[in-house]
Amino acid sequence: MVLALYSRRKDEQGFTLIELLVVILIIGILAAIAIPAFLSQKGKAYDASAKEMARSGSLAAETYATDHNGEYGGINTTILHEYETAIQTKGPNAYISGVEATESNKGYVITATAPSSKDTFTITRKENGEVSRTCKSEKAGCSGATNGTW
Repeated sequence: MVLALYSRRKDEQGFTLIELLVVILIIGILAAIAIPAFLSQKGKAYDASAKEMARSGSLAAETYATDHNGEYGGINTTILHEYETAIQTKGPNAYISGVEATESNKGYVITATAPSSKDTFTITRKENGEVSRTCKSEKAGCSGATNGTW
């Protein structure tokens, strides 16, 4: 009986070095695939945050114009923040980096910046009410190009 227990214990000594190395190699390959995909999603989230910040700025600008007889004269980032406190004008998160009235104060340009990529997303409203959305990216973050629309 002692001999049977000894032989059983001898058979169950653990994993071999080769088996452990194969498992570590498989984990390394999976990590090499997953990490770049995760970093790409993080960049997309920052861009989406900047787009939302530009949209919030646009809504605040429209509210400002309602209070000022349909004109955007005098609008700036501080005023946008006063109308909508969720709008950030600087910081580690997405923020409104520029606001200006155009076309004799009947239109505006609002630019938001993504924090990590520094991609910029712009909403332009013309006097006739036409709205356009453009973006600039250093790494082809605008729908696969360095300049585009969103």
